[in-house]
Amino acid sequence: MRTEQLTSTPGVGDWTWETESLSAAPPIKRLLWFGRQKPLGAVGAIIIVLLIITAIFANYIAPYPYDVGQGIERLQGPSIHHLLGTDNLGRDLFSRIVYGARISVAVGFGAVLVGTGLATILGVLSAYVGGTFDLIFQRLIDVWLSFPPIVLLVCMVTVFTTRNTDPMTSIAIVAISLGVVVAASSSRVIRSAVLSIRDMPYLEAARCIGCTHGRIILWHVLPNVLAPILILATVQLGGAILAESTLSFLGFGVKPPMPAWGSMLAGSGQQYFLVAPWLAIWPGLAISLAVFGFNMLGDALRDVLDPRLRGSRPKS
Repeated sequence: MRTEQLTSTPGVGDWTWETESLSAAPPIKRLLWFGRQKPLGAVGAIIIVLLIITAIFANYIAPYPYDVGQGIERLQGPSIHHLLGTDNLGRDLFSRIVYGARISVAVGFGAVLVGTGLATILGVLSAYVGGTFDLIFQRLIDVWLSFPPIVLLVCMVTVFTTRNTDPMTSIAIVAISLGVVVAASSSRVIRSAVLSIRDMPYLEAARCIGCTHGRIILWHVLPNVLAPILILATVQLGGAILAESTLSFLGFGVKPPMPAWGSMLAGSGQQYFLVAPWLAIWPGLAISLAVFGFNMLGDALRDVLDPRLRGSRPKS
């Protein structure tokens, strides 16, 4: 039985591991291999897992309500009772950071779900149909991409948000708007991936035996472009969180009293920076860590899933 030897990339070490196939290995061993080969990617994955756990269990992790404070405790520095200090209204900053993770995760995953789904539909159809349809469709994508993303985001959020919009609805509006904006550029990447396999022999064989176009796309095209779609989704999660923070900083994001990290920076963090710098430091650090985690994991997945980047060679 043929075995495959996996070796570390130059500069990582001489660790080797022989098995029938990496995909056939137990999940624990695959995780260990990933952590050894891509340590920054593993760190990013740990940050993402902690972020998701914090968002899910925010009610149990946060020691205080995010929207209730004591006036006598306003602008207090980090202490035993308030680990990250308090804001100008006496609200516990650690609790607000924890609940802010829930907003970032909801907006990030919602935007990527909408954006990746829309980009996959557009990119696959454009490349698979080809011809005049592809030419006209790509010119429409060019028009779509000609608008500055932040301006398009502000316009979309402003149009669909009213003064009486509740916080949960505003989260959905921001997530959908972000997904629509990033879909255009993502569709170009997915289209390129589909173009590279459109004329492969196995697709020709599927057509010859009478497979419908829908079946070919679902069972032969999509599984073979899943890797770039997964990488795009992972990298875009960090960008979505950063974009949501930017919108909140500008006042167009999630509506108060929800503690979005960007609005925390723009509000008390900016106004009281010289008096209480922790009001800007902790939200800024939370945004940086979240974006760093998703970017590092996305880069690592790209290197692992693309044989040209991980330096592997097919075995004879």
